[in-house]
Amino acid sequence: MRCIRTAILVFCVLFTTNLFSQTDEEIFKNIYKSSLTNGKSYDWLNYLSNQIGSRLSGSLGAERAVAFTKQELEKLGLDNVWLQPVMVPKWVRGAKEYAYIKSAKGTTTVNICALGGSVATPPLGLKSAVVEVHDFQELKALGKEKVEGKIVFYNRPMQPDVIQTFEAYGGCVNQRYEGALQAAKYGAVGVIVRSMNLRLDDLPHTGSMTYENLPVDKRIPSAAISTNDAELLSTMLKLDPSIEFFFRQNCKQLKDVLSYNVIGEITGNEFPNEYMIVGGHLDSWDLGDGSHDDGAGVVQSMEVLRLLKEIGIKPKRSIRVVLFMNEENGLRGGNKYAEEAKQKGENHVFALESDAGGFTPRGFSFDCTDAAFNQVLSWQHLFKPYLIHFFEKGGSGADVGPLKTNTNVLAGLRPDSQRYFDHHHASNDTFDAVNKRELELGAATMTALVYLFDKYGVNTMVNRLKN
Repeated sequence: MRCIRTAILVFCVLFTTNLFSQTDEEIFKNIYKSSLTNGKSYDWLNYLSNQIGSRLSGSLGAERAVAFTKQELEKLGLDNVWLQPVMVPKWVRGAKEYAYIKSAKGTTTVNICALGGSVATPPLGLKSAVVEVHDFQELKALGKEKVEGKIVFYNRPMQPDVIQTFEAYGGCVNQRYEGALQAAKYGAVGVIVRSMNLRLDDLPHTGSMTYENLPVDKRIPSAAISTNDAELLSTMLKLDPSIEFFFRQNCKQLKDVLSYNVIGEITGNEFPNEYMIVGGHLDSWDLGDGSHDDGAGVVQSMEVLRLLKEIGIKPKRSIRVVLFMNEENGLRGGNKYAEEAKQKGENHVFALESDAGGFTPRGFSFDCTDAAFNQVLSWQHLFKPYLIHFFEKGGSGADVGPLKTNTNVLAGLRPDSQRYFDHHHASNDTFDAVNKRELELGAATMTALVYLFDKYGVNTMVNRLKN
């Protein structure tokens, strides 16, 4: 028995010594090899997407996703796994929406979906003349005289010549989010919004919208229309401005319900009170199964902690995976996590979010000081063999954003985004649209960045400049 104990001790010493003697390049190779040959992210996503499905806040799917991910994190043998309670909105879509365009030649059915948070139409639907605008300035120019009693059709497309597709999305998403609020000021009875999608297809894309403090009796129904049908509606209006649009939707906003952020932690062995987090949002919209948005980010974040344990890396700092609830229509989970972290005086030195789909990773964006960013750039050569070249200062992620301080580093994984908005918030955001290898490369890339920040800290360059 003594010989066995001695042998085990010798093995542990040799294993630890070998791990510490490895170069960063060698650690990277181990991370990518483990993810690509023995990864769990794709299997997790398969279950999350195909066995649970859509996970809109407050839904049964969201509840089952909380239970599943907590169970899987517990299987990893982390130091701690727990649920963080958070109250979330509960909006339900109801029966499938229906719409058509009525002209002198008859009716043409079109594809729409209610926007998240919208009120319903009257039970028998809503039919009215249509006015087309491209922005709020055009709406204001038309004024109440030309808008009152009509349906406002927002038809500003995503700009196709903008290479960074999230920039193109940002250039037109305000019409979806604020469209009903602005149109209601001029007496409109409903809103139809062109889907946020770069390609022409028949799929309407949902997403959140707001009424802010608009009185309930002044709120008007708002729906997205597919890009093909937006083109059709625009063409028909040019030919005959007197055409009418009919739509019916049955959505409803219910009382807030209790849900949870799911959190797992590996406690740091040198600086346990310095926290690094990696995460994605567990909720999704209800039209597809949320595989890209944000099932991919959820399973990649879980995989980071699994890979660290599999490779045998004992982090200096405490590393948490946080699966946030309610990013899509409220950001309650991200705000709750940051609120409790502040109350407890927790020092979050680094936070990484994956919420841009499961496509091939290209790099990261960083919200940090110039000194910290220079430190990141000094690591760029380590990622180059894996074709990860995109490093820029900019945004991070909606859920980690509330953790921002003057000294910490927030980051966002940036996959190739050219096809992301083909699926974003639509019924084709499904498991079959995710490539296994691309998903696993993203998980490995996140793990590699977490490893570097844990090993070297976030203020290495700052301290170097001071000295």
